[in-house]
Amino acid sequence: MKNILLTTLISFGCLSAFAQSKPGKEDDYYRIITIPIPEDVKLEVGGMAVLPDGRLAASTRHGEVWMIGNPYLKGDGKPTFHRFASGLHEPLGLLYRGKDFLISQRGEVTRLADTDNDGVADVYDSFARWPLSGNYHQYSYGPVAMPNGELLVTLNLDWVGRGASQSKWRGWMLKLGEDGKLTPYATGLRSPSGFGSYKGDIFYTENQGDWVGSGRMTHLEKGDFAGNPAGLRWSKEEGSPVKLTPEDVPSTGEPLYDVAKRVKGLKPPAVWFPHTILGISTSDFKEDVTNGAFGPFTGQMFVGDQGHSIVTRVDLEKVNGVWQGTVFPFREGFMSGILRLDWGLDGSMFVGQTSRGWSATGKKEYGIQRLVWTGKMPFEMKTVRSMPDGFEITFTMPVDKKAAADQDSYKMNSFTYKYHQTYGSPIVNTQEVPLKGIVVSEDGLRVRLVVDAASLRKGYIHEIKAEGIKSAEGNSLLHATGYYTLNEIAAGNAVAANAFTTTVKAAAMDHSTHTMPAEAAASTAPSAKRVTDMPADWKTGPDQTITIGTVPGLKFDISEIQVKAGSKIRVVFNNNDDMLHNLVITKPGTANAVGEAGLNLGLKGSELSYVPRTSDVLFHTNIVEPEKTESIYFIAPKQAGTYQYVCTFPGHYTLMQGRLKVIK
Repeated sequence: MKNILLTTLISFGCLSAFAQSKPGKEDDYYRIITIPIPEDVKLEVGGMAVLPDGRLAASTRHGEVWMIGNPYLKGDGKPTFHRFASGLHEPLGLLYRGKDFLISQRGEVTRLADTDNDGVADVYDSFARWPLSGNYHQYSYGPVAMPNGELLVTLNLDWVGRGASQSKWRGWMLKLGEDGKLTPYATGLRSPSGFGSYKGDIFYTENQGDWVGSGRMTHLEKGDFAGNPAGLRWSKEEGSPVKLTPEDVPSTGEPLYDVAKRVKGLKPPAVWFPHTILGISTSDFKEDVTNGAFGPFTGQMFVGDQGHSIVTRVDLEKVNGVWQGTVFPFREGFMSGILRLDWGLDGSMFVGQTSRGWSATGKKEYGIQRLVWTGKMPFEMKTVRSMPDGFEITFTMPVDKKAAADQDSYKMNSFTYKYHQTYGSPIVNTQEVPLKGIVVSEDGLRVRLVVDAASLRKGYIHEIKAEGIKSAEGNSLLHATGYYTLNEIAAGNAVAANAFTTTVKAAAMDHSTHTMPAEAAASTAPSAKRVTDMPADWKTGPDQTITIGTVPGLKFDISEIQVKAGSKIRVVFNNNDDMLHNLVITKPGTANAVGEAGLNLGLKGSELSYVPRTSDVLFHTNIVEPEKTESIYFIAPKQAGTYQYVCTFPGHYTLMQGRLKVIK
């Protein structure tokens, strides 16, 4: 019997899943299968394309294109690798067109073809070109084909302290004609690595940065401005459909949705991805077109995250002609940072990954894995829909009606981010969204949450937690939280109070608004753990001043420093990187635990600078923006030993560490 089972597992490509998948509940429903890669192939995936003959094509950041045979690991379970092209400049996209490939490298779209059928490209034609400044941040993505046959490319901004457009059309999405002509379509983009179609419309994903408080997905129409003004430098060029100029964009710190009411053409996102809660660097996305082969989410989107090595699930709806919807957790545990997704011929999902220079929770430098539905139905919130008086949740299977009718099964909050030129944003304007009533459908598949109308805020992210919900069989939700971005409130009839399954007591409602939770606000006050002014009694100044900087790849520029026990220390922390960082000094051997605690702070994280309240933290800076500096003052520990310093910004702590040696 054991041999029969083993043979079956190998024939279905599942042996790797049993041997390598991350244990836990998610693995019961969606298995991660790792495709083994030869040691001499540096497969830092920049683009992927599934071919009709069963092969998988992958471009790499090293400038190669590889053809992978048997990526489904059938038969003997072994894939094959054949190099098709080389010598390209960090291609970050790959489009298969039957007779050829189109691939974006730094300065052009290149057409690759194998005219003599020997398995190696012999044609490298320049299909379309754009100018370069030479800045390392000038990534180029695509092309991506739309359902109508049109092609899209996007051009990343430069990095010179903050986003800049030093050469023409940087920060833009452009349409690409079959004749190689580039036509500007929309701008305001910062780092647009993920883009494509959904229900015939164009969407793109964005990463936190300057003018971008958190990751987001935006519906782009011709002439839209998505928020980062650097690309507006070219808005007066011939053919530009955007009329705004950089001077038209205010940096007030108001929510983006509110600013968009005054700035014509500024497009609020369809979905926000709460930073560090559901990823830190959104990447590729794919609509589920598998007709059920990938589970119960046909028509929804799956979105990769490069920094957190996760895939999230997005459920969109159009209300009053405007796209909006919910992002849910879906699957974690991938081996590296996710950059590309594509559907396999069998309805599984190929996940192409890379981390060099960008870092990721997954510790490998690169990899390709395959995500396969086991056929077992997960108990999830399937959809959330806007209602005139709240939200309606549909579940993948019937709920326990008693638990669903219990007001304590739910908790809702709303919050947003600042829109300003500063890198990122804390969570602001948090507010409880109290329940008025609950309606459970007769079949147990739907629950309507009725709230006070004043607590529904347009442009805000509405956190919906349903941790008390059970299925009819008594199982908890696989993921109990969703984040709904409310741009429009649906029309229709409100639920009459006499129709509630449960009426929630009015005393439970509280409409007070504040910029951060009270406990978080108290914790940000100056403390002995963060002293930024030299103490008055240090008459002769510090005994020692130490300057610590950052370098790309999530590293401090000094890996070890030495101080004398009990001495007066000033640490100058220079953030030279293009990401947010902090510096946290911990007790010996506790850096990883402190970093993980910072990751788990949830909505409180940004207000606390991702520094958890624990005695393991001795001293710390706050989050420091790129090209900024913060100094802290402290008395070195009296006990000699090897202490640690670490960046606790989510996703950084496992790599970004150093040693503080205290000597007598």
